[in-house]
Amino acid sequence: MTSLLDPDARGRVILVGAGPGDPGLLTLRAVEALRAADVVVHDGLIDPRVLDYAPDAQRISVAKTRARHTLPQEAINALIIAHVRAGSIVVRLKGGDPFVFGRGGEEVEAVRAAGLPVEVVPGVSAALGCAADAMLPLTHRDWSSAVSFVAGQCKGLSEQNWSGLAGKGRTLVIYMGVSCARLIADKLMADGVAPEMPVAVLERGTLEGSRALRTLLADLGGMVEREAIISPAIIVVGEVVLLSDAQNRMAALARQAENIA
Repeated sequence: MTSLLDPDARGRVILVGAGPGDPGLLTLRAVEALRAADVVVHDGLIDPRVLDYAPDAQRISVAKTRARHTLPQEAINALIIAHVRAGSIVVRLKGGDPFVFGRGGEEVEAVRAAGLPVEVVPGVSAALGCAADAMLPLTHRDWSSAVSFVAGQCKGLSEQNWSGLAGKGRTLVIYMGVSCARLIADKLMADGVAPEMPVAVLERGTLEGSRALRTLLADLGGMVEREAIISPAIIVVGEVVLLSDAQNRMAALARQAENIA
């Protein structure tokens, strides 16, 4: 079987996870794929230094924002397939990991349906990279034995069933939830999560200017507004939030809990 990264093999797709931002977190296989690329179809939040690993490749941005999509997913699929059929090595470059809220599965299905070869190179997911950058363990033998990942977009938020995902001994990581932070807090508290549950918002994790901001669940929406937090950012809900700066944070959160009460 020919390796898709064989330089003599043409007309193929490689889905590559670019990690949470810092180019130093790229895998060796990701760098190898970028260097082999004729075309790089990339997300909008990819650090330019990552693209520097493909200096001679044609670069096509398919950046998406919450308010505006430059191309629908079907058009992105068609774009990739057209370049592959022309004989190009196409790297589909995605932030984080292609299979964690990256629509990588949809793109693999489309390429396979077209009868074309495809490979997936995993990346460090945003949750894992940002949490490590903030020294915030998502699981801990004494504090959390389970971690869940959910998408927090406003559309359809009320229909999502998060019951049991957050609470004592559990960690909930919410992607794409900053714009809905207040609604997310209300949803979790309505499901029985304590208002004083610690939460963190990890903004621009692993990149210059990153921030790890902590508060209590009842204050999540207020903190996002006060601190003018913007994407890319993830929200972490759980007692593990206390561990990144344990003594100082526990005292500060205790004071906030008293104020809420």
